[in-house]
Amino acid sequence: MRRLPLAVIACASIVSVPSTARAQADLTGSWAPRYHEDFFERIPGPELANFLGLPINEAARQWALSWDPSRLTLEEHQCQVHVAPYIYRGPLQLRIWEEKDPKTQELVAIKNYISTYEQTRTIWMDGRPHPPEYAAHTWEGFSTGTWEGDMLTVTTTHIKQGWIRRNGLPESDRATLTEHFIRHGNYLTHVSVVTDPVYLTEPLVRTQNFVLNERQLPPQAWVWPCEIVVEIAGRPREAVPHYLPGQNPFVREFADRYGIPLEAAMGGAETMYPE
Repeated sequence: MRRLPLAVIACASIVSVPSTARAQADLTGSWAPRYHEDFFERIPGPELANFLGLPINEAARQWALSWDPSRLTLEEHQCQVHVAPYIYRGPLQLRIWEEKDPKTQELVAIKNYISTYEQTRTIWMDGRPHPPEYAAHTWEGFSTGTWEGDMLTVTTTHIKQGWIRRNGLPESDRATLTEHFIRHGNYLTHVSVVTDPVYLTEPLVRTQNFVLNERQLPPQAWVWPCEIVVEIAGRPREAVPHYLPGQNPFVREFADRYGIPLEAAMGGAETMYPE
């Protein structure tokens, strides 16, 4: 009978653990992407002037039509990192691990290492607030996460300017990112929702799938050596490849190849729905 109070206390302590804590999934491990979704956009790369299925506005469209692919040969762009809303869609290896307080073992952060451009991303799980608006922006931004059952929901702000699609469509540094990481056995689904008041008229939702690596990957799978070189000899240093309004020679190439109206190829929410 003297042991009964201890048993009651033990049971009470178990019951008092929040249900969300018991439901949290373990996302740790080494994950490899699957490209069955949007393969041609993500690996070979999208065609020029292919803006299909994107809720862009006129400003984004004009930026992309002014964009010359040779811009990527400029030294300052050759090793430019992909921003958080885009980097999970390309070729990469993804490693996820947890950082816990050494004394309390409470979860402080969930870390993502992305082999593309060797990026380490921190998702803070300790309830800290986002920095003020004037704080520095970075490639992966400032991220905080919460558990919704066994789904990790992440909110990211303070992201540098990047790309919506790799054919010149821009994403502004005012964009915010909401993500959901959902594990089903050895599969991980990553849902991203980008809101950009500068270049999008409505949120852009995309998904990517990963599968757990069953074996240890070699070290070279995790590095991304990038060396800046002179790719076009004799080009003046101040030159920036571009097209003036109305002078992009590739504006009809994608639409004509597949026999679709140019208006549809130019994207925008108004072209995305049957009505």
